[in-house]
Amino acid sequence: AYASTAFWPALVAFGVVLAMLARFAGASRACCLMASAAFLVGGARATLCLALHEQQQADVRDWISGPKRCAASGVVQTSPAITGDTLGFTAQLTDLDCEGKKRSGPLSARLYGSELGSVARGDRFFALLQLAVPQVFHNGELQDPGPSQVRQGVVLSGSVLSLETTERGAVLSSGIDRLRAHARERIDATFSPAAVGMAEALVLGTGDLSDDDAEAFRQSGLAHLLAVSGTHLVFAVLGLLRFVRFYLLRVQALSLRVEVERVVAAIGVGLAPLYADFAGGSGSAWRAAWMLSAALLVKALGRKPLIGRALAASILMGVLFDAMVAYDISFLLSLAATAGLLTLGKRWNEYLGSAGSRVVQFLQTAALATLSSMVPCIPLLALLSPDLSWASIGANVIAAPLGEAVALPLCLLHGIAEFFRPLELGIARVASGALIVIDQIAHASAEVKWMRTSVPLPSAWQLALLVAGGTGAFVLLARAKYRPALCFACAAVMVLGGLEWAQRLYGTPHDLLRITAVDVGQGDSTLIDLPRGQLMLIDGGGIVGSTIDPGRRVLEPLLRARRRERIDVMVLSHPHPDHFLGLLRIAQRFKVTELWDTGQGEAKGAGPQYAQLLASLRQQGTRIRRPNELCGSRLVSGATIQVLAPCPHFTEGRGANDNSFVLRISYGALSALLVGDAEHAEEQELLERGGNLEARFLKVGHHGSRTSSSPEFLAAVAPKYASISCGVRNSFGHPHAVTLDHLHAQGAQILRLDRTGSVQWQTDGVDEALQASSLRENPLWRAATSLLSAGG
Repeated sequence: AYASTAFWPALVAFGVVLAMLARFAGASRACCLMASAAFLVGGARATLCLALHEQQQADVRDWISGPKRCAASGVVQTSPAITGDTLGFTAQLTDLDCEGKKRSGPLSARLYGSELGSVARGDRFFALLQLAVPQVFHNGELQDPGPSQVRQGVVLSGSVLSLETTERGAVLSSGIDRLRAHARERIDATFSPAAVGMAEALVLGTGDLSDDDAEAFRQSGLAHLLAVSGTHLVFAVLGLLRFVRFYLLRVQALSLRVEVERVVAAIGVGLAPLYADFAGGSGSAWRAAWMLSAALLVKALGRKPLIGRALAASILMGVLFDAMVAYDISFLLSLAATAGLLTLGKRWNEYLGSAGSRVVQFLQTAALATLSSMVPCIPLLALLSPDLSWASIGANVIAAPLGEAVALPLCLLHGIAEFFRPLELGIARVASGALIVIDQIAHASAEVKWMRTSVPLPSAWQLALLVAGGTGAFVLLARAKYRPALCFACAAVMVLGGLEWAQRLYGTPHDLLRITAVDVGQGDSTLIDLPRGQLMLIDGGGIVGSTIDPGRRVLEPLLRARRRERIDVMVLSHPHPDHFLGLLRIAQRFKVTELWDTGQGEAKGAGPQYAQLLASLRQQGTRIRRPNELCGSRLVSGATIQVLAPCPHFTEGRGANDNSFVLRISYGALSALLVGDAEHAEEQELLERGGNLEARFLKVGHHGSRTSSSPEFLAAVAPKYASISCGVRNSFGHPHAVTLDHLHAQGAQILRLDRTGSVQWQTDGVDEALQASSLRENPLWRAATSLLSAGG
């Protein structure tokens, strides 16, 4: 992954060394040197793209400073996609006026709306929009969202309040989008409601499945059947080419003069990318399209195509068109699966032979194809899911033929059967039946819990090693060097074990107090590693009115990255959704020993999600503790934890913010103060009680609101570092200028998580260290940013 240059320069050196080591696998010296040069050039290109995008995003963030209502002109850039009732597309905006703040543009934005009519690429429009900078989560131990943002190319996102099309697009992509919209209408009109989402995913590459169906297909390993994968694209394009060949052979004037096979291949060179575009343009579809186009081009020129070279050509095209293609998970999955089929699948079939009946041979071939394509994908799948199911092999053996031989051809035929409505309806009904059966197989496979295997989230170095080991082993296998391939793979596994041991040591530090202020947007969450290995989680974030779950998107991957399976102490500072919604997922997926809760939510009512959280924890036997048994000082896993408020219980008549848990955690001579959303009333109460509030690290109250962090309170705490958990899209204006002024006056280093990403403060009781996730610390990155700054 050459794009890792910006983040892990050591990995780039690792990749270059790998390219040079390929010399021992039989590659020529010139080939190895070219691979190393391409790797370095690609890394430099990716770094510059990242630096340029981050510079533009910071500029736009400072300009718009929070959600704004805007008027703008624009041009549709990407094919519109429907999820539920919402249409989404990317547009290039010009002449923006955002509540008096004007900008000529152009700026790229991702827009969403429910009643936009029919729009297509190339359409020009005038719209009223609600815009802000996209909310992404920067957490240092997880994959950086920067490359994904660069690939999307957007610096703004928001909803469409009204849109008027001023000029229809007249380019090829406009026509493709209108064909897509028409195909969607016919699917909605003729397919069974239970199969509509699956049919649209299969034909148009959309992801409009229910949450239950999407989870079932993911857990069963059948998600590829509803994606425009490489197999899907090759099947569809070659099927269309067979029809073309059938008719051209019957045109005697043509078939007697030219070789029809070469003419058909030439037609396919252009047809493959057109179909990839029509089917949603995923990374896997484009990779397969370039691979198929390369093979057909060679065939059109009268030569025999080589699969390995066609695969290499598809990678080259991906790299040329997208500097961040190494971060396109669908592209990488497609590449890994294809490599597995060409190496492992071929060798395993040769080794096992073809004994037995035709049924046995079919089952053997199907199982080996599934296994050989799945094995190289496991590290990538580990990035997406906390577990893998071996039941997916059986599910694929049963469902794959039904999907590829029945559902897919019928769905494709449905698109050209509109001329005869009874035929169209008949095809839709049979295809619906096949898709519903596949859905039932997916759900049945997903319910086989005992065949699931938990997989840790691979670190950057582990991914690099897996890529290196896998590449080396596949190259040796392709050259029939079985013993060297086995030795190479065994050596990689041994080193991988060492890296896993190091990762577990990092995830559970000892003799250190480590506090991680997690970036969960406009919410709050803090992970605390205690000196003797226990783990505290204070709050879990939550975005009210959004489908984004920080528990699933941030906290669960973060705990997986640290190899944590249990929360020793979960603390809910107060019962507000932006603090507890993310805890629901954690309570379902992890063992929680204790919950510290103020009790106000249960006494006064805090909504169904809060009640669900308590019920889930009680069901697993979690001990729930209230302030009356927590107030005071105690030694927990080597650290001194003082519960300062609300003591002895929550105060009647006060809101939840001013009844927040206030915790002071000390190790050796240094302390941290975590105050939830405490406001002036609770701060004043703490001051009046006296006692030591001094702390080197302060989790600023209420997201930096003016109602918290009074000068008197900050003077008593005297923090060196002050972290503020707030989101780039928050409509409250957090953090408020007056709070920032108070912190500056106190001399604290302000750490805004919307700017720095997660921050990590740690101490051994004497010395301390701080790390922010968004800092780029390598010479190439500094050179790129300096170059861009010098260029304006």
